[in-house]
Amino acid sequence: MRRFRKTTTILLMLLVLTPAMAQRKQIGEAKTILLRGKDFAKAEKLMTDLLKDSANQENTRIYDIWLQAVEKQYSQLNEQMYMKQKVDTAQLFTLTKRLFTIAEQLDSIDMKPDKKGKVNPEYRKDNSQKMAAYRPNLFYGGAYYVRKQDYKQAYDLFETYIDCARQPLFVAQDLMNTDERLGEAAYWTGYCGYRMNDPVLTLRYHELSRRDTARLEHTLLYAAEAWKQLNDDERYQDILTEGFKLNPKSNYFFPRLLDSYTARGNYQKANMVVDQALKTDSLNELFLFAKSTILLNMGAYADCINVSDRLIKLNHESAEAYYNAGTACMNMALGMDSRTNKKQIKKMYQRALPYMEAYRRMAPQQTQKWATALYRIYFNLNMGKQFDEMDKLLKSKK
Repeated sequence: MRRFRKTTTILLMLLVLTPAMAQRKQIGEAKTILLRGKDFAKAEKLMTDLLKDSANQENTRIYDIWLQAVEKQYSQLNEQMYMKQKVDTAQLFTLTKRLFTIAEQLDSIDMKPDKKGKVNPEYRKDNSQKMAAYRPNLFYGGAYYVRKQDYKQAYDLFETYIDCARQPLFVAQDLMNTDERLGEAAYWTGYCGYRMNDPVLTLRYHELSRRDTARLEHTLLYAAEAWKQLNDDERYQDILTEGFKLNPKSNYFFPRLLDSYTARGNYQKANMVVDQALKTDSLNELFLFAKSTILLNMGAYADCINVSDRLIKLNHESAEAYYNAGTACMNMALGMDSRTNKKQIKKMYQRALPYMEAYRRMAPQQTQKWATALYRIYFNLNMGKQFDEMDKLLKSKK
């Protein structure tokens, strides 16, 4: 009976010792590989295999050797590049990303309190300094993938670069306040998110990207498109307003801000935007056309004609300015009492005539617009032949 118990005890001890012995063997083999100077990927696999066992997942020695194995691969590849040998550039950035993943995992385990509640990090100081030297390659890797139009890979690298600022591993470096490239890295995440058509990724680091003032206009553009895609009209309009104030002449912000107001029928707000724009450039044709259109929609027909005439004087080929002016004249005629203002009504149709005929010449493809207007003008001016032409044309379009 005693022999049986003794044998059982020995077997249990062997079962306990075998995994520990295997662990020591693999760690020893990995260390030998690192000293030998080749097969670094094999050393890495030995450590990742150990980490598949949950019992090993808080062993800092394993993470440290894993980190060293990847560092050796990185250095080897970097040396090959320096020697102008043909290498896979993307692999360098893959290794860089992996270095940070391992170092941050190691740091989180290294910083756990012991049984007495004390925290005595063994690796943080050295790894923080060491990883700081690798960190620029995260940024360069992001730029590399942007050029390759691989926006997902680019986003991941820029995000890892930014994330260092919140990692305890780099707390001593105060990256959020000392790294002048954080804003630029954040800008590129917004750009990549925009190119991937992912509004959430586009906006993730939006506030940080505002630090990159040189690219702020584009940052706001990407944010505006993201909020629009997310159907947040209020934030979309806020960003458009900010972008317009930053650059009133922008071909993006100005027309979209006007559209956002006019779509809601808020012509007063739209008119205020145009007036602000005209203060920056009173001869800008886009601004004048917008002013003309808004005045037409507001029913300020006399002012619409005046602004349209200013635009026509600047550009005789501005077809829509002729249309706005002609429409304003017609609307003024329609608003008059036909019993008491016959002469004035006829005068307004006569005034509308050259505008609409000019529009017809300049925009022959816009048949429905000018034919309908000319039909009414010719009818009210008793121009029978011309009226018959419009009548036939409109009937043929039905």
